[in-house]
Amino acid sequence: MRPARNVRGAVSLPGDKSISHRYAMLAALAEGKSRLENYSSGADCASTLACLRLLGVKWERIDDAHNVIEVRGNGPSLAAPEQSLDCGNSGSTIRMLSGIVAAQNFSCEMTGDKSLSRRPMERIVTPLNAMGAKITSRNGCPPLRVTGSSLRGIHYRIPVASAQVKTCLLLAGLLAEGETIIEEPLRTRDHGEVALRAFGAELDRQKNQVRIRGGQRLRAIVAGVPGDISSAAFFLCAAALFPDSQLTIPNLLMNPTRARLLDILSQLGLRISVTQLDEVQGEPVGTLQAQGNRLKGATIAGADAAALIDEIPVLAAIAPFSEEGIEVRDAKELRVKESDRVASIAANLRTMGAQVEERQDGLKIPGGQTLHGAEIESFGDHRIAMAFSIAALRAQGETLIRGSECGRISYPAFFSTLETLLER
Repeated sequence: MRPARNVRGAVSLPGDKSISHRYAMLAALAEGKSRLENYSSGADCASTLACLRLLGVKWERIDDAHNVIEVRGNGPSLAAPEQSLDCGNSGSTIRMLSGIVAAQNFSCEMTGDKSLSRRPMERIVTPLNAMGAKITSRNGCPPLRVTGSSLRGIHYRIPVASAQVKTCLLLAGLLAEGETIIEEPLRTRDHGEVALRAFGAELDRQKNQVRIRGGQRLRAIVAGVPGDISSAAFFLCAAALFPDSQLTIPNLLMNPTRARLLDILSQLGLRISVTQLDEVQGEPVGTLQAQGNRLKGATIAGADAAALIDEIPVLAAIAPFSEEGIEVRDAKELRVKESDRVASIAANLRTMGAQVEERQDGLKIPGGQTLHGAEIESFGDHRIAMAFSIAALRAQGETLIRGSECGRISYPAFFSTLETLLER
């Protein structure tokens, strides 16, 4: 990556990963054929589709240019796979799909790559076993051996805020007998609830508690997936680095449980406006316009840390260029992502010459610093690779990001798309 002088232009983003995963899984359980447009191009969402095919779900790509897929639903009963369900690098796939597989009348194994095999799974194993499934793991991590059963609804308080765990239990609750009640310590993204309603399910949400009744039938839908706001974060942070930048992003997801990013960027100084706001299958979508300004500072803590867990790496990567710096607290979950993101961020910033204080649950990164180009590591983590491509835009000299191909996990065209927006 070479330094840039400015960011200017428009970018259309691939479909939101979180919504794409959920739409594919619900389409598999629905009756009829669902058409999903702008389905995520990332490898993680491809892992979900591959697992569904092994479970007997028929789907096909009908328009590669616009990432359109059609999924023929099987209803609530899926077929026993003839081989392990390989979830690749996708924590969303293994955690959420477990809620479906746990309710089936067969046993199977769920595996993943080296990174996924280190990620904690007891957070889904414990409640699913309480619902009547039998799931074993290797020291709390994949592979998972799942023996499905007739599930029964439970009242469960999630100990660590996680939208993946919540959606897993909502899917299990949909296929269980009776009512399932889920309580979160902090409100997380609600794409699972919104998607379930789009497919015809009824559920009740009161503050941090959601209820779903088992035995409901889903209907197929035709839907477009809004642009991924977590991917937008990289381009918006790039724009925030340059006072004269101008960036337009059409068809962008504006879900309130995800849009806290825009508030933080506004607090940092980026000028943001939203036009053409609409609603697609319950999800707000709009066109975002951003203009650069002085980059100030921010603190990310508490509920914000949970809401911004995917966006913290790129916010931290631009923190040295801010006037007041950025402090991140209450984000211990970063330690158990595709890499230990707290350690990965700190290591790369130091390699580029920054001062950074690494804490158990976050980071403190002073502002007013100058970074120099360096050879840095992706640590096999797509968000780390993409975050430091943004930091490199204001560094002095060239930056080499080793293992940057991991960006395909969420956004295969990221680096080529970024280049189209840069002025040098």
